Amino acid sequence: MTEAQIAAQLQDSLNAVADDLLFRMTTPWELDAVMTDFGFAAGVCALQDAVGLDTICAQRQKTGHTPTPVLTRMVAEGRLGRAVGVGWYRYPGGGGPVVDPLVEDLLREEAWFAQGERKEVSDAALMTGLLAGLLREGLSLMSAGAAPDQIDRVSCDRLGFPRAKGGLLSHARAAGLVAVGDAFARV
Repeated sequence: MTEAQIAAQLQDSLNAVADDLLFRMTTPWELDAVMTDFGFAAGVCALQDAVGLDTICAQRQKTGHTPTPVLTRMVAEGRLGRAVGVGWYRYPGGGGPVVDPLVEDLLREEAWFAQGERKEVSDAALMTGLLAGLLREGLSLMSAGAAPDQIDRVSCDRLGFPRAKGGLLSHARAAGLVAVGDAFARV
């Protein structure tokens, strides 16, 4: 398995988990803050804005995943990201990201339309959810033949996972997550 394939699958997983967390329980600025506080180089929403939400939406569909109604609506409304000055954040005058309260309204509205309930959760719970999604993908990649050190390297190089934590799988192993230990025993 190539590093490009590993990176694509990890990035798709990160986007999927973020999409779900945004739909059910958080805002882009809260999620990005949790990620950067953990040590990520940047938050997923700021990165999605840089790539373009239309591109993210198309990638999700290409991999067989249906984006949440939030992402689909953002694209339909022309909120495509930094290039057009508005996405998860606003970029007035081409400057840095600014919190957009309209996005929070949109998130709540789409949850209401879906008859879902948005839940308030702690920063720790957000980070746990994000890491759990990435870890599931990391373990899936291992079972498909990717080496743990390769996954760790790609998670740092391509996703901005904190190098100080050693990479996705190294961090999970050091944190004592049982599923990772069991998976390493089988490799």
